[in-house]
Formats: sequence, C-alpha cells, structure tokens
Amino acid sequence: MAVCTGCSLLCEDIEVALKTGAIEKAKNLCRKGQGHFQALFSDRTVPSVEGGETSLDQAIEKAANILMNAKDPLLYGWSNSSLEAQKVGIELAKKLEAKIDDTSSFCQGQLLERVLKGELPSCTLDDVRNFADVSVFWGADPSNSHPRHLSRFSYYPRGSKRQKGYEEERNCVVIDVRKSSTAKLCSDYFRIPPGGDAEFAEAIIAILDGKMPRFGDKKRMIGLASIFKKADFGAIFPGLGLVYSLVQKMEIFENLVARLNDVSNYKVVPMVGHYNMRGFNELMLDETGYINQISFKNGVHHGSENSVTMAAKSSDACLVVGSDPLSALPFVIARSLAKSQLVVIDPRRSLTTDAAKVVIPSAMSGLESGGKAVRMDGVRISFEPIFESNLLSDEEILTRIMEAI
Repeated sequence: MAVCTGCSLLCEDIEVALKTGAIEKAKNLCRKGQGHFQALFSDRTVPSVEGGETSLDQAIEKAANILMNAKDPLLYGWSNSSLEAQKVGIELAKKLEAKIDDTSSFCQGQLLERVLKGELPSCTLDDVRNFADVSVFWGADPSNSHPRHLSRFSYYPRGSKRQKGYEEERNCVVIDVRKSSTAKLCSDYFRIPPGGDAEFAEAIIAILDGKMPRFGDKKRMIGLASIFKKADFGAIFPGLGLVYSLVQKMEIFENLVARLNDVSNYKVVPMVGHYNMRGFNELMLDETGYINQISFKNGVHHGSENSVTMAAKSSDACLVVGSDPLSALPFVIARSLAKSQLVVIDPRRSLTTDAAKVVIPSAMSGLESGGKAVRMDGVRISFEPIFESNLLSDEEILTRIMEAI
C-alpha cells in the first residue's frame, strides 16, 4: 500500500504498479492523485545555477552562499514537505535569523490557528465517517479539491454508527457562491452572494436565538437551522471561500459554531489543501507559539511584516521549498519576490524554478522519499517511498545547506 501526498487527505489505501516511465495500473487513486503520481515522469528539475545546468554539490554550495550572505533572508513554502524536512527548515531559519512563512499565511491559517489553539472544536475524519449525520461544506468544493472526501469520510461511506450512508442517515449541506460540483451531489445547496457569508451566519444565529432571519429565503433558512438543530453530530468543512469572505470577521463564524454547540454537537475541520500544511503549523506553534509569519532575528517575532506577501518586498534572498509562489501570489508581490535571489528546492519545474538563481531537484515525498505528515484533521501519517530514486529528499538537501553555512 502507498500513501498519496497529492492533497491533505493523505489516502493510505493506494495500490500502484509502476513500470519504466509510466504507471502500469493503479487502484483507489482519484483523478488528482493520478496526476500527482504521473508527475513522477514529466517536467523534472535538474541542478542549475544562473540558468545553467551544474552538479548537485555546486548548486547546494551556491544556495548556502546566497543564504549566508543575505541581509534579510526569507524561507518560504513547506506545505509540501515532510515533518522531518520542516523541522530542519525551522532550524535553518533560526541559524540564518531569517523570516519563515508558509502557504497558510494567506489561506487556511486563520482557521487552523483557532483549531490548534482549541478556540474551535475539531475532530478526525474517522469520527466524521463513523458518527456525523450532517456535513457542511462552506465555501469549499471537495469534489474537485479533495475528490475522495465525500466517498471516504463525509457523505457516502458506511461508518460504525452511520451504516446506511447518504440514502438515509446523512445530510450534506453546501453553502457557496456558485453551484459547484459538490453542490450538485449533496442534498441541500444554499447560494450566497460573494461576501455574503457573514450575513448568512448571522441569519442562522438569529434563528437559533428564536428570531426571524434578515437574509435569504426565510423559509429555507429556517429549514436549514432545523437540520442543524436536529443533528446528532455535525461537521463543518470551511474552505477558502469562507476564509476570504470573513478575513476581518472570523469571530462571526466562531459565534455560529459556539451557538450550534449549544443545541447540538458540531466540529470544524478546515479544508486544508497541501498535504502537510497543518504539520508545519503544528511545528511552528510548538516552537514559537505562532503558526506562521515568524522572524528569528534577535529572538522570535511574529507579525504580518514577516508574511510572504510583505517580506517579498524587502527580502534580498528567498529559499522556496516545494512551492510555486510566482504562480500563486498576486502579480505585484510575485514581481518583488522574483527580484530577490531565489533558491528553489522542488522536484518539478514551475514558473518559480524558471526564475530562480539556484534550482536544487528533490525527491517527491511519498513517491521517492519517505517521512511523516499531518492529515487535514490532525492525524499523523507515515509514508514510505514506492519508487527508487537517486534524488535527495527535502530533509537531506536542507541538512546539507545548513552544514555548508
């Protein structure tokens, strides 16, 4: 059995047979996982400095020199690396007195921090499969982002208590600005206008408090509140749609979850994207008391000025590990980042590797290298390589860079 690191579900039941240059057959891989496994055989990086191919040793030496001589280095990425690599990365940031940040800084970080600090109640996906009778996907479309979520955990499976599945014992509610692929499958879909999440949440709170809602179709909203109240075990899966809508109003969502727990039992599991983003956040919280946006210059300092979106404007060198910020970040920020000395550790070619001063190829986690990661619900998963490779893992490369500094 193999573990798929294509998303944060970290499916452990993958059966795959490989042959030279291709996957011969695979079982239990979703379409996203299939693409992840096929990535073994295309667009792989090679060691390079200033756009010219070089040896691995020379690329590592150049990377160490750039980072060692930088006045304001930034270490970014991490969500697609093993726990072992993340631990070395944090130690490297300390040694360099650098800023360190990850992708949660501008996506699920707000929710994950509340979950990790116990401010939002959470549970495992196995609890959802076994006990949940109501699952709420809010601003999330797992049919495309986490294709096996509904079938393994939240809607279709037979659990220890919920053995009749979606036909009789499970409700699936989708709250979104569009009728997504998930909304077409689930039993209840509620469309909200862009930015309407706060009003929607406040309307549900009002109904729970015995008041009439001021938002949406009153009859349908009252019906939804009734579903919520009658649940034995409810799971809310917030996605980026909710996070971006409630950037400065997340306390409204907290209030709704608290109010739902006054009348029933509700848990929150953020729809984390990258396979080990939560792992990095847990390590950083244990190390610093914060999940991201840290500077180790003269101690430990937390703040938005240390986030990739702000640090990109001032950093003179940036180590990017397993990420493609030039494609993901807004153009103005990406342009600023591209002007710094980019050192990229990545198994595959991307816009960021193409712009980098130094590129160091790495083994693909779960496919060519082993390690541990934290699933989106906090469960630790170990994985072993299934494909022989001479490439170094992220952990090994980072260790060599640190030794060279």
